[in-house]
Amino acid sequence: PPDVISPQYESYNAENFLSEVYMSKEKYDTLNNLLIRKKNLILLGAPGVGKTFAAERLAYSMMGEKDKSRVLVVQFHQSYSYEDFIMGYRPTEKGFSLSKGPFYQFCKEAEPDDRPYFFIIDEINRGNLSKVFGELLMLIENDKRGKELRLLYSDEQFSVPENVYIIGMMNTADRSLAMIDYALRRRFAFYEFEPAFGSEGFKKYQASIENVKFNRLIETVVAMNTVIAEDDSLGSGFRIGHSYFSSRIDVDNEWL
Repeated sequence: PPDVISPQYESYNAENFLSEVYMSKEKYDTLNNLLIRKKNLILLGAPGVGKTFAAERLAYSMMGEKDKSRVLVVQFHQSYSYEDFIMGYRPTEKGFSLSKGPFYQFCKEAEPDDRPYFFIIDEINRGNLSKVFGELLMLIENDKRGKELRLLYSDEQFSVPENVYIIGMMNTADRSLAMIDYALRRRFAFYEFEPAFGSEGFKKYQASIENVKFNRLIETVVAMNTVIAEDDSLGSGFRIGHSYFSSRIDVDNEWL
């Protein structure tokens, strides 16, 4: 049989990341090192600071290419359960059958491969994490990777491979970090994203628009963010992120 030709993906490195995400090289290095060392990372920040956008691109930059087959994004919500995430019995026409969830399948795909795989969880704080991860909460720890444990619904030994990295996103406006389970806090590194209006990248973008009204709008939002951060009933988690203003369309009066 002819050799299977592996698909060619667009290469992607730290420079590409920094050209798309408004962040300094030092902050990118910190973010990268946190994920490499801890394997589990939660990106915190106000809505609109570009957490989801940055998470996917951080994965690509660590892979060195835009290989979407090694990145999976799921979103947690209040009724998300272990059965949805790992495995559980689901009703079928003839009764119930055991169905495998996305995290189980993702780990199985990553296991025979040496390359890094990235499991991205949006709105991670909206799910009950102890309930969703179950016995896997122990297996995702950096020093427990590769260690096997018997699964709840299946008589098999399961482990979370070394090459699976977990990136979660959490809106600080929804819920404070103080409300996150301590068992979870111990297993994840946390990195806070700030609105990046003052970053070099955003300033370049702003200059390229050449719109006086847009500049005034940004000045107003920056001033408003200072007030929001100092407000006792709100705080920095309620600030307005820069991604609302990073429009892909022409900035004109209608858009403004």
